Amino acid sequence: MTWVDAVIQGLLLGGLYAQYAIGLSLMFGVMRIVNIAHGDLVILLALIGISVSAAFGLGPGFIMLLMIPLGALIGWGLQRGILNHLVGNDPLPSLIATFGLSLALQNLMLTIWQADTRSLDAGALAIQSIDLGGIHVGVLPLGIVAVAALLTWGLHVVLKTTRFGRALRASAADKDAATLSGIDTKIVYAKATAIAVAILGIAAVFQAARTTVSPADGGAQLIYAFEAVIIGGMGSIWGAFAGGLILGVAQVVGSRIDPGWGILAGHLVFLLVLAWRPQGIMSRR
Repeated sequence: MTWVDAVIQGLLLGGLYAQYAIGLSLMFGVMRIVNIAHGDLVILLALIGISVSAAFGLGPGFIMLLMIPLGALIGWGLQRGILNHLVGNDPLPSLIATFGLSLALQNLMLTIWQADTRSLDAGALAIQSIDLGGIHVGVLPLGIVAVAALLTWGLHVVLKTTRFGRALRASAADKDAATLSGIDTKIVYAKATAIAVAILGIAAVFQAARTTVSPADGGAQLIYAFEAVIIGGMGSIWGAFAGGLILGVAQVVGSRIDPGWGILAGHLVFLLVLAWRPQGIMSRR
């Protein structure tokens, strides 16, 4: 039962990683934009949500309703103001630009919120659990996994069945050909980045409610998101979801073997998948 519990708790942790990863999968896996500031945007939205909650006494649900449009606005501005000028076959310009943005955001957050850790008060939801045959499963982590699965399904449907999804896939496959066919690639990319960062608004609230956040935490969230995307396969939204779950299970099982092995076990699984199947477990070669 100890190992069954470890796997279940790993899946619950992986739900949070999956929320980081599906937004990054849209940008990195589909649009080929390397957003180094991805993790810092999660932390920025989390810290803003915590401050708004403390100032106005709002619960996590209301904070999430505020963070989703704020994230979409930030994503739209980021793409229109910076990344649309850098989109191309070479990912290096977007990598350099977002690396600079990451440093700027970290320093901005340190200036405003200092280096202290903070969390969002989720009330009774933070400690509620259900008993599944002797294994206690937290209601909040279970909700995180459910929301991650719903977001993944919704994004998959949008990409596969809507006009916007077809335009995005066409723009990512051949930007010049898409432009010649009448697609405004700049608007399409801006909408996609707005969706990706809006998803981070949801992840930020769950992150702040489940654990603590500080301005320096963005780098770790970025690594987990990249690893989940690579494990699942670039361009696969469901792959990013599966990669997040695999990474969470690896970390929890590793920590049960030895408390110091949790993060290391996740990195080792990432390296093993990279060596065994570089294209990812749910992607075609």
